[in-house]
Amino acid sequence: MSRQPHTQNVTTDAGEARITWVPASAPRSVLAVSHGAGGGIEARDLKALAAVLPGHGVTVALVEQPWRVAGKKVAPAPKTLDTGWRGLWPALTVPGLPVIAGGRSAGARVACRTAGELGAVAVLALSFPLHPPGKPEKSRADELLGTGVPTLVVQGGNDPFGKPDEFPPGSYTLAEVPHGDHGFAVPKRSGLTGERVMGILTEAVTGWLASLG
Repeated sequence: MSRQPHTQNVTTDAGEARITWVPASAPRSVLAVSHGAGGGIEARDLKALAAVLPGHGVTVALVEQPWRVAGKKVAPAPKTLDTGWRGLWPALTVPGLPVIAGGRSAGARVACRTAGELGAVAVLALSFPLHPPGKPEKSRADELLGTGVPTLVVQGGNDPFGKPDEFPPGSYTLAEVPHGDHGFAVPKRSGLTGERVMGILTEAVTGWLASLG
């Protein structure tokens, strides 16, 4: 594969998806990460990972779901998101490297739901939406607890979709971004800069990926 960032369109049963490859020079694994239901691969956390991880031997594949590629504003049902993810998975395995499935928010849920069947070696869940805001009784914890593979959750300390202390016990690892909301934005009073916040996030992810061996 090319060692320069490049895009690849992939036809799935949910429509045309797109992968933006950000290759490592000597890759040991691929991290495939998708966006949430309200944004794209320009999210600050995804951009930060794409900037940092290739230097640690991890090729980053930024995945755009078909609905985003088609220019739609609203994400489809979870079943359709899973269909798109399944359809592009073979393209993610072409480099012949172990693939870590990941995503932010709705994309994290997709990665969790499909990891076992697709053969992902691990899952990275950024801003996992444990429940809808204000509705803790509508828990999605079963998706997170059912991955069957090593899983890292990176969660903002003030995420309305689930604060770190709301998460149930489990075999996953949880890293907190202090004061962060669902998009990892922090208030000025926190004393943290946006750059430091992304540093906390990327350090947690690089350390966890290194621990996978």
